[in-house]
Amino acid sequence: MPHLTTHVLDAASGTPATGIEIALADAAGSPVATAVTDGDGRAALGPDLLAPGDYTLRFETRAHFAARGVDAFYPFVTVTFTVTDDRHYHVPILLSPFAYSTYRGS
Repeated sequence: MPHLTTHVLDAASGTPATGIEIALADAAGSPVATAVTDGDGRAALGPDLLAPGDYTLRFETRAHFAARGVDAFYPFVTVTFTVTDDRHYHVPILLSPFAYSTYRGS
């Protein structure tokens, strides 16, 4: 299993957010990996093991809402988190046109 996974749920429609492009970058802003959410809104990113440090996930949300004819306040969502060890990291987001939330998943 990859060291980092995510899941994007469109909370406004109650459905997985499919086709969302995601970019993972390290603390210096250097690209580490990219992915696109699948039919269940899930994606795996990065190498098999991320080095300890800070990382940012950027979720390109504009196209998701535009495809549904929905105006959205956030064209993208960024989530910064810290890797401290070799445990699996799961960083999901709940998304709506005017809000989002995230948490440390399992």
